[in-house]
Order: sequence, then structure tokens, then C-alpha cells
Amino acid sequence: MSMTDPIADMLTRIRNARQARKEQVTIPASNLKIGIVQILKEEGFIKKYKVVRSAKQKQGVLRLNLRYDENNECVIEGLQRVSRPGRRMYVGRDHTMKSQGGIGILVMSTSQGIMTDQEARRRGIGGEIICSVW
Repeated sequence: MSMTDPIADMLTRIRNARQARKEQVTIPASNLKIGIVQILKEEGFIKKYKVVRSAKQKQGVLRLNLRYDENNECVIEGLQRVSRPGRRMYVGRDHTMKSQGGIGILVMSTSQGIMTDQEARRRGIGGEIICSVW
């Protein structure tokens, strides 16, 4: 099986780990994924993450620790790929798209890096909507 969408794969791995109530998920690393994971950490969706590189594996892996609340429920309710390789989703700077009616965040790839939809709106820039997290 060839991997056509590494971001969708990452989201699926997180979704599966959440379903299995796992503490940790390991994902092949890339700069885009590190950017997305950084936002998940800043927004409080995951506890921490680490990029592990070895001599054998130049690319390295991302190891994330999922965050659970006091009832042992994962704080990530859902993740959804918005822009796919077959169908890219771009928005202008005045976009009004919201994640799950405003309860989540949209992760965007912009000319100024990876950021949330709120941040992009604040900076007045558009970009590609990578995924939605709630």
C-alpha cells in the first residue's frame, strides 16, 4: 500500500490511539506534521510530543502523548482531514469556516507557517485548511 496522504494517516493513528485509550502514539515525522502537532499541544489537545531521530532513521518519528481529562476521556473528540491531495481546500483571509460550529480549531498551512484559523484571521491571511480538531 502506498502512502498518498501522510497527514490523513497521522490523524487516523491519533484517532485509533484515542479509541484504544492509548497514552502514546508514534507517527513518522515530517516538518508539516511537527507543525500540526505543535498546534495541538498549544491548544491543549495533547500533553506533549517529542521528535525522535536515530542514525538509522534520518526522518525520525513523532511520539505524542494524548491528554485525558479527569473522567479518563480523551480531550480530542475528533479529527478530520479537510484538504486532501485529491481535493485541496483553500480559504481567503476573510474566511468564516469554523470547526464543528466553532467548538474546535482548524489547522491551516499559510505563507507564514502552520497556524490555527483564529491566528490566520487575526493576521489577515488565508491558506490551505489541513484539518479540523475538536
